[in-house]
Amino acid sequence: MPAAPDAPDAPAGSRPRALRTAFVVLAGGSGTRVGADRNKVYLELAGRHVISWSFHWAAAVPEITTRLLVTRPVDMDLAAEVLPREVDDAEVTVIAGGATRHGSERAALDHLADRIRAGDLDLVAVHDGARPLAGPALLRSLISTAGEHGAAIPALPAPGVHPVAPDGSPAPAAGTRLVRVQTPQVARALPLLAAYDAAERAGFTGTDTASTLERFSDLPVVVVPGSPLNLKVTYPGDLGLAAEVLRRHPRLL
Repeated sequence: MPAAPDAPDAPAGSRPRALRTAFVVLAGGSGTRVGADRNKVYLELAGRHVISWSFHWAAAVPEITTRLLVTRPVDMDLAAEVLPREVDDAEVTVIAGGATRHGSERAALDHLADRIRAGDLDLVAVHDGARPLAGPALLRSLISTAGEHGAAIPALPAPGVHPVAPDGSPAPAAGTRLVRVQTPQVARALPLLAAYDAAERAGFTGTDTASTLERFSDLPVVVVPGSPLNLKVTYPGDLGLAAEVLRRHPRLL
């Protein structure tokens, strides 16, 4: 892969222009583990649906100029009904995703490809719709870091977690610090698109955005401090916990 391009420059003496970022939210899950009869991102949380909160925070970040929801075909009508009512001052485009997370990421990049190649987008941020509490401060940190270095992911320390070998046996890794990776994961748009093109040719299916970048691009993936508030709605108690976080931290700054 060719070296990643430098971050966008500004004319001498002027302020650097904002990094134009596409904010992609993936919503292809179900509600099985959370105990619901529908996709968990369409459950209610503190006066909005779970999915609406991600776009609510993104609207406070000027660098985010494009918003895209990738959802299951069966949920398209519901998304089109919910988002215009609950997301203020931010147009969200809704498209159908693939059968896997990687397939949904591919669908998003296909939708954005012409604008990426034309230079209209500098970065793409890929987020999990089941993480409704990734606030503006975290988004700005990731965008800034990805613009400077190439790609950025948020992570928290993982104390008490130990690596294992492929056969399940313990695999101590001296000097290795394990982390719990979160989303959004942000990367320069053109190298990201090229990485997914290469993955498709190789028949590779990544577990997340960073796994595809690390295998098919030269972009350094920089880890930035994640947020303990950026929880993932997975089990029944998580909605109540998220509501309490919003009560205590209404701005998530």
